Amino acid sequence: MTFGPADPTGAVGIQADLGCFAAMGCQGVSVVTSILISDTTRIEDMQAIDADWVADQARVVLEDMPVAAFKIGMPGSIESVSAIAEVVSDYPDVPLILDPFLSALPDQGQEGEDLLVAVRELLIPQATLLLISAVELSRLAETWREASRDDLLAADAMRLIDMGCEYVFVTGTPGEVQEVSNSLFDESGQVRADSWQRMAGPFSGAGTTLSATIAAMLANGMDVPDAVLEAQEFTHASLAAAQRLGMGRLLPDRYFWTRENDARQEDPPL
Repeated sequence: MTFGPADPTGAVGIQADLGCFAAMGCQGVSVVTSILISDTTRIEDMQAIDADWVADQARVVLEDMPVAAFKIGMPGSIESVSAIAEVVSDYPDVPLILDPFLSALPDQGQEGEDLLVAVRELLIPQATLLLISAVELSRLAETWREASRDDLLAADAMRLIDMGCEYVFVTGTPGEVQEVSNSLFDESGQVRADSWQRMAGPFSGAGTTLSATIAAMLANGMDVPDAVLEAQEFTHASLAAAQRLGMGRLLPDRYFWTRENDARQEDPPL
């Protein structure tokens, strides 16, 4: 089950999540937290869904069928953070992937800062894994410490784990210029560090692809470190096959493997 915005382009939000779930062999169900006005160039505006509607969407489905994993994207409002937190707290044994920050969203000012605090207090303690970029982590950390130019990435990640989050997966960590580096932390410290060849972009939906695929892998029974690696490989391949469908950013091709199969089938026999 994914909680998130409805994006008309399918680059991010529930449409992107459902595509990733399907690619991983999972049946996805969705709870709409907001509606985006967007194209491949930018997100122009967002309309949050009433928090009671968010909770009711989830409760009705959860009373009807079992769910093997939760994925929480952008919650839309502080009230929805509270509603979602209450819903998922009733299912403590279900893995929860939290990817609540959408950097392409226009600055929300003080409301955005309050939303950060609500996510920190209500959702992060329940998360199996929090996916967050190094930039987003630094911004979130400023809700409990002063801004700093020092490299506090590992310390900030461990602070989130102390809050109750089981794993923190930080993307865009310091590394070689020609590479994208990502680091996974748990209570013992850094569990794994992976680097990938940087590709020409810009892209929209890379982070969403990554978090949704991790959720699907956990739903399929994989453990977290292995799911993180598999999801990175899938995301990298999706970006390598990305398409410019509009006039803006490239969109990941989450069904690249179907076209590869078609190409193989069309090859003439030797």
